[in-house]
Amino acid sequence: MLGVKICGLTDEAGLEAALAGGARYVGFVFHPASPRHVGDLARAGALAARARGRAAVVAVTVDPDDALLVALAAQVRPDYVQLHGGETPARVAEARKIASAGVIKALQIAGAGDLDAAAVFEAVADFLLFDAKAPPGADRPGGHGAAFDWRILAGRLFARPWFLSGGLTSDNVAAATALSGARLVDVSSGVERGPGLKDPALIAAFLDAAKAPQSV
Repeated sequence: MLGVKICGLTDEAGLEAALAGGARYVGFVFHPASPRHVGDLARAGALAARARGRAAVVAVTVDPDDALLVALAAQVRPDYVQLHGGETPARVAEARKIASAGVIKALQIAGAGDLDAAAVFEAVADFLLFDAKAPPGADRPGGHGAAFDWRILAGRLFARPWFLSGGLTSDNVAAATALSGARLVDVSSGVERGPGLKDPALIAAFLDAAKAPQSV
């Protein structure tokens, strides 16, 4: 089975569907521009506590300041902080220390040349995450349901394990992983019935599809 991260969870029903289906990672978003933003850190901490020991908890941020990282460490206690903005390698290293957590560095991809940016983060991040580049005028990275050409990842070697993200659904995850070679996948909008509204049935279907043989 692929390692699956169900991202943008906001309630118990979605979280339990992710855990019951065997998700290896569960993500909670802390970015006000996102419809998946969990603004109440106490609530986020309660959700994270339900997942702890069953899946790795990921706090998804965009160019977080020190105060947010400190608050996340105290109230959510994530296993990983995902950095989805324009963070530099130095800032990634700082975030690791401040949050007392591992780091997933997300990179926005449109073409093969964008993958070259991964090299500077391999020494400071635990994981890389390749997401489709946000459309022009978007107020946030990620969660737009867009995909890039998965074939550009085929045969590419990276020093860190990496997630494939962007536009994945239960209908295309098998093809996406077969074409890209991904062993880890991240899904958010592909398991929603509306922006920010996770659907337990869609989560279950995605996790089932991730268990299927990978072929095209």
